[in-house]
Amino acid sequence: MKFELMASMMCANYGNLEKEVRDLEAGDIDSFHIDIMDGRYVPNFAMSLNDMAYIASATKKPLDVHLMVEHPNHTVKLFTERLREGDTIYIHPEAEYHPSTTLQKIIDAGIIPGIAINPGTSVETVMEMLRIVKKVLVMTVNPGNAGQMYMPYVGKKITKLLALKEDMNFQIYWDGACSAEKIVEYAPKGVDGFVLGTTLLFGKQKPYGETLADIRKLKF
Repeated sequence: MKFELMASMMCANYGNLEKEVRDLEAGDIDSFHIDIMDGRYVPNFAMSLNDMAYIASATKKPLDVHLMVEHPNHTVKLFTERLREGDTIYIHPEAEYHPSTTLQKIIDAGIIPGIAINPGTSVETVMEMLRIVKKVLVMTVNPGNAGQMYMPYVGKKITKLLALKEDMNFQIYWDGACSAEKIVEYAPKGVDGFVLGTTLLFGKQKPYGETLADIRKLKF
């Protein structure tokens, strides 16, 4: 069964970011997930534009850039001009007055457009944007911090999205409290990828490659 694994780089060891990128790449990670937070849309600050640009320069693997910022339309060009074909930018629809305008800027820059859906955001409120985007990042925790607990009611939202994905031509990605059990349950249902943080990947006492290989060997 094929599904993507993305490393949540806000959980990486910043004492040696170059080694983290190199080890994850050698371990066969599929992409690098970059969380950008402004301290306003979410009550936390995380990775910077320079962090993102460095990782983009250090790997040929795709970047998934998750903008947890207010009014991304004002700053999205700072990100698109540092990214490459095959990279993705997710925005939160609630963070923008006219999210479709911001998504069009992402598309015009040759970057893959995506939206991130918070636990409290219904599928119905983003229905028209599902016709524009190529990826939907489903937040299974409230955004802003690593190490949070999974919110069970999000599973029903994923079921709704799975029923729409083929007709509307988008992929679904899981972000937050991603355990082996959740991958075993949701990958067969059609979730295309999983963002890995402290639950499965970071802070463990074994090489990333071994951890990633174990995940890919899960029994479904």
